[in-house]
Amino acid sequence: MKIGIEGWRQNAILWVLLFWYSLARLLQLFPEKVPGLLLVVSHVVPPALFALIHGMRLYRSRAIWIFIALCLGIGSFFESISLRTGFPFGHYSFTDRMGPKAFQLPILLALAYVGMGYLSWVVSLVGLKYQNGPLSGRRLFTLPLVASFVMTAWDLTMDPVWANIDRAWVWKDGGTYLGVPVSNFLGWFFTAYCFYQLFTLYVRNRPVVYGASPQFWNLALLFYLTAAIGNLFVVVPASFGSMFMDATGRQWHYSTILWSSRLASIFLMAPLCIAAWLRGRQSPHPAQAGCPTSRF
Repeated sequence: MKIGIEGWRQNAILWVLLFWYSLARLLQLFPEKVPGLLLVVSHVVPPALFALIHGMRLYRSRAIWIFIALCLGIGSFFESISLRTGFPFGHYSFTDRMGPKAFQLPILLALAYVGMGYLSWVVSLVGLKYQNGPLSGRRLFTLPLVASFVMTAWDLTMDPVWANIDRAWVWKDGGTYLGVPVSNFLGWFFTAYCFYQLFTLYVRNRPVVYGASPQFWNLALLFYLTAAIGNLFVVVPASFGSMFMDATGRQWHYSTILWSSRLASIFLMAPLCIAAWLRGRQSPHPAQAGCPTSRF
């Protein structure tokens, strides 16, 4: 794929966003020196902007805005329901750590669905080798299921840290997984599946690529991998001590929370990304190689 001046400019912006996000993950090493809200913004905004710009090149404007609307709408809908009823995630409440709220829901949290939702989608597209042909037949259901798993893998590494160390929200009944209820991860999978399935139906029977090169896909894979690597740099503020007590009075070692996140990043998120990269290097199926591209 030949890249014009506009393409080079977009690539440069994507790399800047990746650098911004990477820097934010490194700044986690200094939790008592860097403002908490700055870290949250730098964790959430770069992936969301990356999704918009990368998605514009992949799907053109209409489809990527549909994707963003589904992520924001469905994610916010289920978060709001869960805040009031406990379904589908469980009973919890947000602190002021994530900044301004709308109807008890932090605005920045909704953006997290967009950024990681898109990156998980691309990892799944490449990993399944669906990036070179239209979504039809069993692909309409396989892709949303796999993408939901890839996104939930990220939440598995993130939620115990953000709840118990960053203290962005509080689980009112604690939970069996490092103070987090299992229902949270089932809820993440269900919520992600809903917006992925609807988006898949929207783009069905159309090519999902607009002349994208392997390097174009790899940049999104690298971003997801950076999210995994970034979990290795989380530290606990010295003032916290060594133990965390959840809302039920059960105590957890901070070291256990950190190492669980790190191991899940190393043995789950990273392998998913590397497997997608290896699959993406393989030649496309002959039936897909000549598949035309399309502007949505």
